[in-house]
Amino acid sequence: MPEPTEIRERLAGYLPLFGLTVTTPRLTLQLPTDPELIELLEVIERGVHDPTDMPFRLGWTDVASPQRERASLSHWWGSRASWKPSDWHWMGGVRVDGQIVGVQDLLAREFSSLREVTSGSFIGREHQGRGLGKEMRAAVLHLAFDGLHAERAFSGYLEGNVSSRRVSESLGYVPNGWSTVMVRGKPVREFHLVLERSVWESRRRDDIRIEGLDECLELFGSTR
Repeated sequence: MPEPTEIRERLAGYLPLFGLTVTTPRLTLQLPTDPELIELLEVIERGVHDPTDMPFRLGWTDVASPQRERASLSHWWGSRASWKPSDWHWMGGVRVDGQIVGVQDLLAREFSSLREVTSGSFIGREHQGRGLGKEMRAAVLHLAFDGLHAERAFSGYLEGNVSSRRVSESLGYVPNGWSTVMVRGKPVREFHLVLERSVWESRRRDDIRIEGLDECLELFGSTR
């Protein structure tokens, strides 16, 4: 049976997104292969947040097994299958010390014209409290701004999600309004944030590396 690295290299020959890698001194982001999706399902099974709270607008972690696993796989496979330069969702599997610990997403519509991206993420509860949330967001912002030449990045958090707010604020995001959403059947404020390219440039790091992007630029709707 081929080794995981060989599988990724062979897949990248057909879909270059599998060859895109963002690396920081602490972690690596890559589009997960199917064996790595199984690792992510196991991360989710062990928990990604306090069950008494819901940090996500869509309460996907409330879904019982095995429906939760089936829905997660369908979502991840669907992101690959529906990919278009005008509407894409890149899912960066977060690997730390050889272990998958979560996901850092980057999404955009009409990127070639708008140059705007949105991010989302989750990380296994057992890996929280180590600064990985900030590190993985910094990695994907480097991909967006340095790699794809985005002009702004959006994010958000639900009222009470202090850790998500602090990560965003530490990276330079500023308030961009709020809206009311329904979470577990109750209205909750969702606070919106934006990070402009000029602010990111003033804080940019020089220790984050991107590999395999040139082959993917057309897929992202970017010519730099």
